[in-house]
Amino acid sequence: MNDRVLRVLEYKKIRDELINKTETSLGKKMAGKLNPSTEFNEVQHLQDETDEAMQIIRLNLNVPLGGIRDINESLKRTVIGGVLSTIECLDVANTIYGGRQVKDFIEKLEEDIPILQDLVLRITPLRELEKSIKSSIDDHGHMMDSASQRLRSIRSTIRTLESRVRDKLDSFTKTKSNMLSDSIITIRNDRYVLPVKQEYRGSIGGIVHDQSASGQTLFMEPRAVVDLNNQLQEASIQEKQEVERILRELSEQIANQEGFLTENIAVLGQIDFIFARAKLGNSMKASKPKMNERGIIKMKQARHPLIAADEVVANDVEIGDNYTTIVITGPNTGGKTVTLKMVGLCTLMAQSGLQVPALDGCELSVFNQVFADIGDEQSIEQNLSTFSSHMTNIVNIMEEVDDRSLVLFDELGAGTDPQEGAALAMSILDEVISTNARVIATTHYPELKAFGYNREQVVNASVEFDVNTLRPTYRLLLGVPGRSNAFEISRRLGLRDTIIENAKSHIGTDSKSVENMIASLEKSQIEAENDYEKAHHILMESEKIHDEIKKQWRQFEQKREGLYKKAEEKAEKALTRAREEAEEIVQEIRKMKTGAELKEHEWIEAKKMLEEAKPELSSKEQEIKLPIASTDKELRNGDEIKLLTINQKGTVVEKINDKEYLVQVGIMKVKANRKDLQLIGKQKQTYEKPLTTIKGSNYHVKPELDLRGERFEDALLQLEKYMDDVFLAGYSKVSIIHGKGTGALRKGVQDFVKKHPRIKSSRSGAAGEGGSGVTVIELN
Repeated sequence: MNDRVLRVLEYKKIRDELINKTETSLGKKMAGKLNPSTEFNEVQHLQDETDEAMQIIRLNLNVPLGGIRDINESLKRTVIGGVLSTIECLDVANTIYGGRQVKDFIEKLEEDIPILQDLVLRITPLRELEKSIKSSIDDHGHMMDSASQRLRSIRSTIRTLESRVRDKLDSFTKTKSNMLSDSIITIRNDRYVLPVKQEYRGSIGGIVHDQSASGQTLFMEPRAVVDLNNQLQEASIQEKQEVERILRELSEQIANQEGFLTENIAVLGQIDFIFARAKLGNSMKASKPKMNERGIIKMKQARHPLIAADEVVANDVEIGDNYTTIVITGPNTGGKTVTLKMVGLCTLMAQSGLQVPALDGCELSVFNQVFADIGDEQSIEQNLSTFSSHMTNIVNIMEEVDDRSLVLFDELGAGTDPQEGAALAMSILDEVISTNARVIATTHYPELKAFGYNREQVVNASVEFDVNTLRPTYRLLLGVPGRSNAFEISRRLGLRDTIIENAKSHIGTDSKSVENMIASLEKSQIEAENDYEKAHHILMESEKIHDEIKKQWRQFEQKREGLYKKAEEKAEKALTRAREEAEEIVQEIRKMKTGAELKEHEWIEAKKMLEEAKPELSSKEQEIKLPIASTDKELRNGDEIKLLTINQKGTVVEKINDKEYLVQVGIMKVKANRKDLQLIGKQKQTYEKPLTTIKGSNYHVKPELDLRGERFEDALLQLEKYMDDVFLAGYSKVSIIHGKGTGALRKGVQDFVKKHPRIKSSRSGAAGEGGSGVTVIELN
């Protein structure tokens, strides 16, 4: 792109804002080199990158880029054999760590971000190198004692020698304090010294390393510590040599990984750059533009990116589909230049991979060239460009323009005779239009108002002006040419009506008709836009309500399906458990049938009845409907009933209590709750069908039940099943072993015994039977 165009459209300000959004020096470098691309595929890829980062920002998440440094220069030095400092080595380690954090962050996201995920695949963790550096250098850039065994030993020697030197010098400060200017130990030339008064130089003896400005104090190294200071100096030199050796080794390790490190920082800089673009778009409330190569621009409620959100006026702009040129007419100070710059700057931003401040669904084209004839001095408030500067720029444009160009003319033909300027403007426009370029031109020449009506590819436009406030509204009106407001403004400012009417008489009839037509168009345009806004608002509210209803319906469907599934699972489990228990009973009885008069078909019938007891489990489209049991009638022995839980018919054997009955279903007697029984018919017969009591010498039910160690609820369930078994076995007395413990289980057993209709009596066990830990039950 032409540098002048980038400067005129203030592209550099966008670039500066982008730099401020970066977090690393790597990202700042890339942002500083930002330029629009003219390759469609590259622009599309840049927009996709920015959109992926925007998805993450919308989740209130931010990529962790802390600690990442630009280590390119350090890497170059290591490759040629240079030795890095501790700080430089630490920067390498921190950058490795930061890269790993970014990689983990992106890989853990569940969003659809294939570009970013592919990028972080190129980051190599390099954990071993990071560990080597971090185990030698602390977070402040100091070489640690643990860097090597030799360094630890040397530093231990240094600390010992320093302690001995200080001890000797401390003895001087205590015994010869009168000879010292101050009782302190200080350092000169890396050697420990004392501040000695000039007159006591000979008394102390030793080497003078420095003196005060007045010459009254000498910094002397007493003879007693000279040898220790020498040893200390030697140890310090050894320490420096060892540190140098460790840094050389670390630098060599870094040089060996130079390729991976270079790739890592390139990717990290790219990621910072991508997220900076997304942050800038987020701050502008921008949206991703749909890019095309057909020269089509469609933006709804587009705003100038550099004007404050509370000041800028949003406008709809459309060009390139039904027409290729927009001519904006009307007086100065109406915001025409702002519109030009907005379209041009948004185009450059889109081709740079930046989102644009407009509503979702905006569309922009990729142009090979963007030309702008806006004088260097041109601003929103005034027009200072001259005819010559305009024409020089226009000549250059005419030489390069083609069908892949966007051309912006501001005040075309201005700065010369109005008639000649208007004629020249129309000729220039015709020439540029013939190249099929996309053109937006502004002018205040009335002659160009009819220009758009005579050419199919041209549409007129104007910027609305409020004559009541004498201010422009900056709203762009497509399809409506601008009109002069001189008479209305003059009247508002107090000019007498006689003067205004006299002025109108000098205007031709055609001009009056055109002005009236324009005024009518403006009114119709504003009314249509207001109606559109209302309709759009209603549509948005309707879509919002529709989406909410769909969401609630989906939630209802999911919840209903979940309830059906849970109910079916619960019913299936209960049925399976009942079937298993019944099967066990049948098997046990089958073992005993040798001594009983039972027929095989009765067992088959009983088993079939159990199988048929399975309810039809409904799908989510069906509902389970059970017949409503009539609970207002008392049941009597012999009444025909239907047991609703298994959907089988039977008869009432006896009433246990107000809520429970013993019923005969097939060959089985079961207890049932009154609400689960539906009365079918009253008693028809006064006799009961005799049941064969099955007994056998080999029946395995024990005459005692041990419940010790069982949970309370489980124990009562076992007791209930055990009592059914002993009744079937024909026992007259059994023992329930519940232990003493807290007494809870014993009380539960006794309560069960009291409520059971077929238990004759019960008592605690005798001394030889287990005492109070046993309950003995006598059966009917």
